[in-house]
Amino acid sequence: MVMKKRFSISQFIMAIMMIILTLTMIIPIMNIAAKSFSSPESSRSMSGLRIIPKDFDLFNYKIVFSHPILVPAIINSVIITVVGTFINILLTTTAAYVLTRPKLTLKRPLMVFFIIMMLFDPGTVPEYLVVQKIGLMGSKWAVILATAVNVYYLIIMMRYFEAVPQSIVEASVIDGCGNMRSLTSIYLPLAKSGVATITMFYAVVRWNEYFRATIYLTRKSTDSVLQVILRQFVVLGDTVSILGQQALFDYNAIARADYAALKGATIMVAIIPILILYPFVLKFYAKDALAGGIKE
Repeated sequence: MVMKKRFSISQFIMAIMMIILTLTMIIPIMNIAAKSFSSPESSRSMSGLRIIPKDFDLFNYKIVFSHPILVPAIINSVIITVVGTFINILLTTTAAYVLTRPKLTLKRPLMVFFIIMMLFDPGTVPEYLVVQKIGLMGSKWAVILATAVNVYYLIIMMRYFEAVPQSIVEASVIDGCGNMRSLTSIYLPLAKSGVATITMFYAVVRWNEYFRATIYLTRKSTDSVLQVILRQFVVLGDTVSILGQQALFDYNAIARADYAALKGATIMVAIIPILILYPFVLKFYAKDALAGGIKE
């Protein structure tokens, strides 16, 4: 006879609290999306709790994408995110593999050095001088290489690699498996959840890159990234350039424009790629890191 689990009062209260907390985060985003997809005439009268567009219209997105540097900024953000995340994962996983080797020479001094670098950031000025000295000013590589490895994520990856059963590793060594084959065929497959976790962390940081982009990508306006444009529109309230060059000569567009809805459209353009990425990464979280491996 199967016993049904009882749903206690404390669990019920916790569930209600989590639902309320979730709604406080989801409703504002859905409200922004609803306003951005509504006509300017209707979005002005929409309340902060409405989550369904009123008089569906792509006017706001047409205006936003008419901005002369928005599309290049999106392309730059995509390049920095994809290339930067690939380099992050490549360097982090290989470094984690090396630092988890039991017979590594000077392992302790290396870890002490990395932890000191994590706790005591050298600062922006030394980094700027290095980037300037090697001639990367104005190049996307300045933003990509400046954060090639995060020590905190490196330590997380090391913990996942250390959880791999040594019986599997020893069996692979007997079969003639070298270090590169061991990393790609044993450690990475058994640490998928760890790789997925730090991939998401790195990708979010790359996509939201703002500070270094404002310092290093200043030669041309088309070198900017999406987050810089987003701050220009949303935080600084640049209501002139948000209309775009084409709309400046369209007085009907200027008259119709609802700046709150235009800001909402810009925000949605910035967050939708990350929201799309989440489901592909979350599927690894529900799986055991050692699924299919030999049990000790």
